[in-house]
Amino acid sequence: MIEHYSFGRLTFQGQTYSSDLIILPQKIIHPWWRQSGHKLVAADIEAVWIEQPETLVIGTGFFGLMKVSPEVIDRAAELNIRLVIEKTSRAVKTFNSLLGHQKLAGAFHLTC
Repeated sequence: MIEHYSFGRLTFQGQTYSSDLIILPQKIIHPWWRQSGHKLVAADIEAVWIEQPETLVIGTGFFGLMKVSPEVIDRAAELNIRLVIEKTSRAVKTFNSLLGHQKLAGAFHLTC
């Protein structure tokens, strides 16, 4: 469970992270870097595609400045992965509500 999120900080299962991260069922990728800081492309989340969760929750930042490219949406559809794309504060709540009910992944941009 994500216990806390504020600008630039996220606490998951007692561990606090201060840079972007991906939460997968069996591991955490931290720090998580994208090819282009505020644009998410399919290659940025290759580990998610390999894992093939039922749902991927994407947190686009405190102000929602990270944009999700159409290729991410298309790739998720090809793999039958449900996408939830929200500002990170809302995405954290969505992630927590789904956790334990399905195979879940989360990709969270923690700042802007």
